[in-house]
Formats: sequence, structure tokens, C-alpha cells
Amino acid sequence: MKQKSPGKELLYIKIANSLEQQISKDILKVGDKLPSIRMICRQHGVSMSTAQFAYYELEGKSLIESRPQSGYYVSNSFRKKMAMPEASRPVSTPVVKTVTDIFENAFNNASEKSFTVFSRGVPAVALLPIAKLNKGMLQAVRSLPGGGTMYEPLQGNEKLRTQVARWSFNWKGTLSEKDILTTAGCISAISYCLMALTKRGDTIAVESPCFYGILQLAQSLGLKVLELPTSPQTGVDMDSLKKIVAKTKLAACLFVSNFNNPFGSLMPEENKKAAVQLLEQYNVPLIEDDLYGDLYFGDKRPTCCKSYDESGMVLLCSSVSKTLAPAYRVGWVAPGKFMNEVMKIKLFHSLCSTPITHEVIGNFLETGRYEAHLRQLRRTLHANYLQYVRLIGESFPDGTKISRPQGGLSLWVELPKQIDSIELYNAAVSKKITFSPGRMFTLQNQFNNCMRLSYGLEWNEQTAHGLKALGKLAKAAL
Repeated sequence: MKQKSPGKELLYIKIANSLEQQISKDILKVGDKLPSIRMICRQHGVSMSTAQFAYYELEGKSLIESRPQSGYYVSNSFRKKMAMPEASRPVSTPVVKTVTDIFENAFNNASEKSFTVFSRGVPAVALLPIAKLNKGMLQAVRSLPGGGTMYEPLQGNEKLRTQVARWSFNWKGTLSEKDILTTAGCISAISYCLMALTKRGDTIAVESPCFYGILQLAQSLGLKVLELPTSPQTGVDMDSLKKIVAKTKLAACLFVSNFNNPFGSLMPEENKKAAVQLLEQYNVPLIEDDLYGDLYFGDKRPTCCKSYDESGMVLLCSSVSKTLAPAYRVGWVAPGKFMNEVMKIKLFHSLCSTPITHEVIGNFLETGRYEAHLRQLRRTLHANYLQYVRLIGESFPDGTKISRPQGGLSLWVELPKQIDSIELYNAAVSKKITFSPGRMFTLQNQFNNCMRLSYGLEWNEQTAHGLKALGKLAKAAL
């Protein structure tokens, strides 16, 4: 960096001080976008380098942060940081227990238009490219044999598989279309993998907390679920994994390595590599759910456990259900050495995927529209996350802890111990607000004072009001 002259230093500090005052007085709030470098130049009549030095000064104080291809935003770092939720400490005994009642109660009102729905872990319709998808649907009907009414090959739409294989380059994958089997969404892919690898009474290991859909699926298959201690920042605890694998006969492990739902945790690359090597050593297959990997907030997409798989023991499952078209039910699995077993399960349970929606998504990937959509979606979700953090800090009880996701859709909130989040949920429903109580994400007696909030909503007055009202209800529960 070039040495700054006294005159330039005075100018850039003056600009930085002016913006700092606006931030400290909440004129510029957490999550607000700052003027561009060019705008600063025009407003203050300064050079590009002077404007940049002003922003460097603010970045150095953690007042602002830069987002790739988006600009500068007011950061949450300068505020008094809320504490991180505790790592989970589940018991080390596998259990089978129902979570169905909690699940059904929590989603009774999730489809009501008048509700503020923090419980639905998908992007709001307003954040999706609906017009482009509709256009793609018409094109698919015209191009497919019989307008999409005919069965397709068991392995699935070739265009979609080709594009998914090309997309794997982004996470250092080396897949080909022959390595991929299409499915009706990610949960179908996971279901096929579990049915191919396990039998009733077998034990699988998962992170804790774990997405309730996976817990219900395991329960329906008669599997025992062993919940592993998990950090809200770095994912599954590697020391615990090593001990469990050494002493327990596991039929499979099932991890969400990138932006786990609900913690939002991200396994470091070295942990992913170590986990793959460890499980390979003990001949334990790893089902990897990479549903959220494309929703990163940083400047590059994280790798997958599959990136380090040399023996075919990792079965990678993914979908566009959380990024592009939830109800299209377009998913896939790269099952490695278990391709034949998983294909047989698909044959028995669904015969083929839905040709029209899979063709639409294949075209969307092929034309580059997906990457353009993701860039905007990632910026919006990151801005939403910052707004949530600000309002939770202002509105929720003292002692509230929140996770620090680096991507995905989920924010984990740990309330003071005396608050029961299921009771809080019932109170929130009366105010037309829903969220996901923490107890849904475990088969054990834990996370009773926790909740998952989705920041995939459109940020508007209703969303902000819903968060404030939820904080007020939480304070009243003390």
C-alpha cells in the first residue's frame, strides 16, 4: 500500500469519522449498504484512493465489511457481540423416539398467509426467479418427448446430470454424469441412501442438533440414532467421532458439512478430510447432505467431504430445493461405490424422476442463470442475517445467544435456560408467528430453550415486526 500524504490522511480520516458518527448514532444501521467508492468520490470531491483509505479505516475498526461483488455494509462486529450457543452434549447411547407430535404442532399454521413464518427453511417466493422458471417450464414441455409425459431413464435426466457434474468443479469435485442419480429432492436422495446401506435395528450417527426430517426418516426405517457432540461453528466434534467410530458398530454416518441445519455450522476443510479418512479406515459410509453449500457468504464456495473421497465411501446428496425451486423436487445423489444399490432402491420406490422439472433445472444450470440468481440470493440472505442479529440483540432477553452462520438459511438462538421454547411457540402462534422449537432437532431431552429461525424471508416491515414481537414474548416468558 502506498504511503499517504498528510493532506490525504486528513481527508480520508474526516470522511471515515463522518461515517463512523452515522453508524454510532444508528443513522446507518447494521446491514445497511454504504455508498459506493465512486459515490464517496463524487460527494466529497476526492480521489478513488482517498475514498478507499476511508473505508480501510472503517474496516480496521470492524465497523464495516466488504461483500464480494456487492459493496460495503455496516457490520455487526462493532456492537457488543452476543455469545455463541453452547456446543451440544447429547448422551452417547443411540435412541429411537418420536418427534412427530412436535413437528406437526410447529407446522400447523406455517402455510397461513397472514403468519410471519420463521419456521420455513426455504427462500421466500419474492427471492426466486419465478418468471424465468415459468418460461423454462414452457420450453421443457415443448422439447421433451410427449411434452414430458414419458418415463425417462432410471438414472435420470441426462442434461441435469451433466450440469450437476460440471457444477461439482466449484467444490473441487470430479464427477461425471455417470456418477449421478437424480431424485425427487434431497430428502429422497438421503432416504434411498439409508435404505441401501441399513436395515432395521442398525445404528447411524448424526450431528446434534439434526434436521428433524432426517430424524423422522430414521425413525420410520427403524434405525437407532446416535447424536454426536457438535459445535455451532465447526460442526461435529472430531474427537467424539473418533471415539464413537472405534467403539460402536455404525451402519453409516450422516452429516451436513456445509451450513448445517439448524446450527449453520461449517466443517473446516481439514475436518472434512480427516472425517473421510477416519470413516474409510473403519469402513463406515458417509451420507453427506450438501443442500446449503451454494449459499455461502464468503468469497468462495466451501468444499465437501466428497471432495476428499478416494474410495467411493461418501454418498453426496443435494438439491435446488433451498436455492431455486423448493416444490420442483429436483435432487440428486452421487453414491460412489454404492450406485447399484441406490439405483435399485429408486427403481423400487419411484421408477423415475419428474422429467419436466428436472429438464427445467438442467436448462437453468446450462444457461448460467443459476449462478446469476445465486449471487443475488447470497447477498440478500447475508443482509437478512445481519438485520436479524441487530433486532435480536435489541429485542430479545439479556443472555440470549446466537449462532454465527457463514451461509445457509438457519440461525440458531439459545434463550435463557428458564424459557421453554415450545411454550413460547404456542404464545407466538397466537400472535401469528411461527418458528422451529429446538426440541424438534433431537431425540433426546435437550435444546428445550432453543429455537431455529429462518432468515430466508423477504426483509420488510412484517418480518421486522415479527422478530420484535417474538423478542417481547421471550422477555415476558422470564
